[in-house]
Amino acid sequence: MSRANPRGTFLKIADAVKKQIEDDPAMTELPSLADVMRDHQVSRGVAIRAFGVLRQDGVAEPAPGERWRVVRAGELVDRRSLERRITDIIKDENLQVGDVFPSASALAERFGVSRPTVTKTLDKLAAAGVLGGGGQGKARRVRALPTREERS
Repeated sequence: MSRANPRGTFLKIADAVKKQIEDDPAMTELPSLADVMRDHQVSRGVAIRAFGVLRQDGVAEPAPGERWRVVRAGELVDRRSLERRITDIIKDENLQVGDVFPSASALAERFGVSRPTVTKTLDKLAAAGVLGGGGQGKARRVRALPTREERS
């Protein structure tokens, strides 16, 4: 990218990412900030401003605990936090106290996020008393059924 007009650089990057989204209907996540910085040879601040333009234009949105996701017209997107989606598994799958909870790897694949991101969320739920056990090679179990306050 040319550095002749730094004020317009973030707009050019936003346009380039929009073109990527249009050209790839299967694209669900934006490239990472690091990828945008490397590909366009810009600072983190410029990349962040480009993402802000994409958000303002309704093309993408941040996802808590995940990479930015693409927003397509007419597409339903689960906007609940990862913690909420994981907690809702207990209710949705009718799990009871003592039942084995899905592994971090299975949840990472299910929700399309990294395993460390899921592990952090599971640790929060363990600290809240909803899940117990865990650790390397050990299954987590449902310790308590979430109350409405924990699910909201």
